[in-house]
Amino acid sequence: MRILLVEDDTMIGEVVLDALRAEHYAADWVKDGAMAQTALATTPYDLLLLDLGLPRADGLAVLRWLRAQKQRLPVLIATARDAVADRVAGLDAGADDYIVKPYDLDELLARIRALLRRADGRAEPAYEWGEVRIVPATREVTRGGEPVPLSAREWAVLEPLLARPGRVLSRQQLEEKLYSWRDDVSSNAVEVYIHGVRKKLGAGLIENQRGLGYRVPNDTPP
Repeated sequence: MRILLVEDDTMIGEVVLDALRAEHYAADWVKDGAMAQTALATTPYDLLLLDLGLPRADGLAVLRWLRAQKQRLPVLIATARDAVADRVAGLDAGADDYIVKPYDLDELLARIRALLRRADGRAEPAYEWGEVRIVPATREVTRGGEPVPLSAREWAVLEPLLARPGRVLSRQQLEEKLYSWRDDVSSNAVEVYIHGVRKKLGAGLIENQRGLGYRVPNDTPP
């Protein structure tokens, strides 16, 4: 999953960015509202983590611009503005959730997971397909009840596919979920990680859709 962090405080930004990457999110960080608009216009994200007090364009202006583009991207406002009127303004402008600084990183990550589940149309905290079960909160993967270790990149390929069985994701879409701006992308990276997932969890878990991409089948195995 790929997240855009918009935060002008360098110390906070570095801490949050490290926390996101430790959770295996592909995360990009910008420090003002104008850069946020550019990033959102050019890169597909799974979630926006947005401060309000930003230079060049206020966070609420960024949010209103985003919703004017008809983008349904989940938005979590993370700000020091704690007045009820500020919370109401942020939610009414199109935010999905609101957390006040200083916040606990574990709570921040839990709210991110909840928003990502909601965006995929799921309420349950675990995804299952046949004998395969994954728990995003703990990155636990089991097959037939037995733990299966996945690399961070194997997890990053598997989670968006398993979150919505039947949905086809192209190689480019998977690459965009795997890598942030700072990462180098090899030409066959997605294929390599999908091969690793199939080897560990079963060849039938991820299907090739010729010319389109990959999916987890709608129907679970008997």
